[in-house]
Amino acid sequence: MEHESIKLLESYGVPVAEAELASGVDEAVVLARKIGYPVVLKVVSPDISHKSDVGGVKIGVDSDDSVRSAFSEIISNASKRAPGSRIVGVLVQKMAPSGGVEVIIGGLRDRAFGSVVMFGLGGVFVEVLRDVSFRVAPISEEEAYEMLGELKGSIVLNGYRGIPSVDKLSLVKIILKVAEILDENPEIDSLDLNPVMSYTSGALVVDARIVLRSVG
Repeated sequence: MEHESIKLLESYGVPVAEAELASGVDEAVVLARKIGYPVVLKVVSPDISHKSDVGGVKIGVDSDDSVRSAFSEIISNASKRAPGSRIVGVLVQKMAPSGGVEVIIGGLRDRAFGSVVMFGLGGVFVEVLRDVSFRVAPISEEEAYEMLGELKGSIVLNGYRGIPSVDKLSLVKIILKVAEILDENPEIDSLDLNPVMSYTSGALVVDARIVLRSVG
């Protein structure tokens, strides 16, 4: 689940938007105050992969009352649109700063090639254009930089029409960490960091999903 995925990433030094799991509405308020407004609330369930599709995400939540309202609405939406799903709680996460470029960084285990790392532009670029680059792990820093340059839309990373260039080194470090995580955790079948917000200085993982390999 997402809160578990975030803790694993944090243990490897991957920059992740601060997040904590709340099992109840009062706990969610306490966590939101601790993390600092504005926050994002997301349903946490092992049975719900696409949280937005079931109304399980609320962004820009900026007050105690808004947390209470968003929490209740998320639980209600998930119960109605994904009946029977096990709801563990709601993730309270610091809202990432605006102005970044969305990218996706991921990895998987291929039967032929083993651990494979992927990088691409986020949003419509990855969903519609499939603008991604792959490398078989382990990879070097040089190869990670090559992945950034291989995208059709790589010009966006270099700065384009008012969009400033991004901190490529921060992205390269996350790519290398993903390769390391796959290498050291053979039970992981795939991981998907989407979006990763890339800024002129630094990068931040906003959403993380890790799938474990089936046993037997």
